[in-house]
Amino acid sequence: MVSWLNKIPGRAYLLVAVMIFAVANSVTRKLTEIGAENLIDGRNPISFCNVLFVGNLCALVVLLGIYYPQLQRRAFSQLSSRNWGYLLLVALLSGALAPALFFSALERTAVNNVILISRIEPPLILLLSVMFLRARVNSWVVSGAIISSLGVLLTVILQPPQGDMIQMSTFQLGVGELMIAGGAIASAIANIISQVSLQNVPLGFFNVVKTALGTVIFFAIALYLYGKDHFMDVSSPLLWKWMIVYGTIIVVMGQLCWFAGLQRTNVSEISLANSFNPIAGVLAAFLILGETPTTAQYMGGLVIIVGIIFNQIGIIQQNKVSPETNISSSVGFKGV
Repeated sequence: MVSWLNKIPGRAYLLVAVMIFAVANSVTRKLTEIGAENLIDGRNPISFCNVLFVGNLCALVVLLGIYYPQLQRRAFSQLSSRNWGYLLLVALLSGALAPALFFSALERTAVNNVILISRIEPPLILLLSVMFLRARVNSWVVSGAIISSLGVLLTVILQPPQGDMIQMSTFQLGVGELMIAGGAIASAIANIISQVSLQNVPLGFFNVVKTALGTVIFFAIALYLYGKDHFMDVSSPLLWKWMIVYGTIIVVMGQLCWFAGLQRTNVSEISLANSFNPIAGVLAAFLILGETPTTAQYMGGLVIIVGIIFNQIGIIQQNKVSPETNISSSVGFKGV
């Protein structure tokens, strides 16, 4: 079985991972709509909080089964107190805060907004990599990051007025859009912390501990903010039925395919695969939810695509000069 899996090209793994990540937001929204059609005493059993909490629990069980050999007592004892501190910080940022912000944004704004505005994360990772990892990038990559950021900005500021808006100087910003940006920032910071301080931690061990800590942190924060009644429908059979599928396919399989692709492909292929994520995400939103892009999303999305093209040209040129360069593997990285 393992030898058969090893024969699968890395590009195929990346393609599957991108498709899974692309449909994640739309599937999450669709599941909450299913819950709204099956209310329990007027409450939605498949709320965004329940999806995040129970989905992570199901994913954790699967990850434990896959990475159990890496979870021996010796692995825990080899980590320093500093390692544990950074693991806790990464779990807080990318395992609890970022997904909570993204899921909250899905309650307040269109899925396409979540897909497009979250593209601010790759330029942020690039900037932080240059600042803290001394990463070397050429003018094409820098131009691509700037153009993509402008596309995100256009998507935000050209949005028509909505219910939840915050006045910012001469224009208004939606609360949902701000949450997306906050989630992207938290995820980007967690990515850099992982690369700088957790390189010696085995991947499987890292994923299991991060998922476990993130689940506990999110649950504790939600209890503090909303009270114990917030999770009163967490034992719903309807919720668990869908979350077993969601946690296994969306959370675990997506990550495993992405990691397998990272190990079997080069920098240019990883960057190219990652560039298809927003296009596939918008298409998924249309097919699953019937959500068509707005004028602001069309304009911002086109600018983002131009930025992605510039970035891809830069990555190809940079890879020819220095094949070992690995900066693009962290851009849009899904494991952190």
